[in-house]
Amino acid sequence: MKKSLKVDASQHNQRLDLVLNQYLYEDMSRSYVQRLIKEGLCLVNGQKVKSGYTLKDGDLIESEDLPTKELKLEAVDLNLDIVYEDDDLIVINKPQGLVVHPASSYHEPTLVHGLLHQVDELSTINGVVRPGIVHRIDKDTSGLLVVAKNDFSHQFLSNELHDHLIKREYIALVYGDFKESEGSIDAPIARHPKNRLKMAIVSGGKKAKTHFKVIERFGSHTLVECVLETGRTHQIRVHMAYIHHPVLGDPLYGPQEVVGKDGQFLHAKKLTLMHPTKKEEMTFTADLPQNFKDMLALLRKNSAS
Repeated sequence: MKKSLKVDASQHNQRLDLVLNQYLYEDMSRSYVQRLIKEGLCLVNGQKVKSGYTLKDGDLIESEDLPTKELKLEAVDLNLDIVYEDDDLIVINKPQGLVVHPASSYHEPTLVHGLLHQVDELSTINGVVRPGIVHRIDKDTSGLLVVAKNDFSHQFLSNELHDHLIKREYIALVYGDFKESEGSIDAPIARHPKNRLKMAIVSGGKKAKTHFKVIERFGSHTLVECVLETGRTHQIRVHMAYIHHPVLGDPLYGPQEVVGKDGQFLHAKKLTLMHPTKKEEMTFTADLPQNFKDMLALLRKNSAS
């Protein structure tokens, strides 16, 4: 997949490998980016340069992904919860603990393995590793995501996602009480400069905006609805931690001593999109998982006593 970036003032005087990691390959390791540069798959103004090349305002970066090794993915019966399916797309209610697609460092069954078992046709735009995958949600986040069954639908949905026309609403249980009843967080996100496993609020990072609304208060915790205007990696988790309300059960951005055993209490509850061929707006919802309901019941009981 070819990618390009025109360097602006915010990236001026920064190293090429760092900018690539922040803006074009935020889901990849720094070693991946450096290998890409070394093998001549990343050019600046049409020229091969080194990883430490200092970028200048106006430079044009053009890159191409490293060739992927052929992976033979086996279908696995994961009994996926299919909320909706037709000839063009599928909407899945993903459980907590399930990774969306395989990677070189992860060898357990993923959503893709389950799709191969339950679905006959998937789009091919993202290659053999990510067939049908238009967007992702984190391993320990539950809820809705859309999968494309053909390349036309994949391209259409990808464009809608890029233009922020697919509406995604999440339910999150976070630490602390809010003074306000609703608000917006507009803070740029990029790979954490020191911890490559994390994202962070970084000046010059990718624009990220989250709208939130308080649903229920428990004193020490609050249930909020979050609507994504953009879709950065870990966006809600990073933004909530940024305003000092990290998501409950999230050891990466919240307290290391987590609550619960299934991951963060974050659920993709509602998904609204334009159908690729019917050209009709469609809305899907998914109920909260049982562990989330149990935690809310416990908080209600404790706050009432």
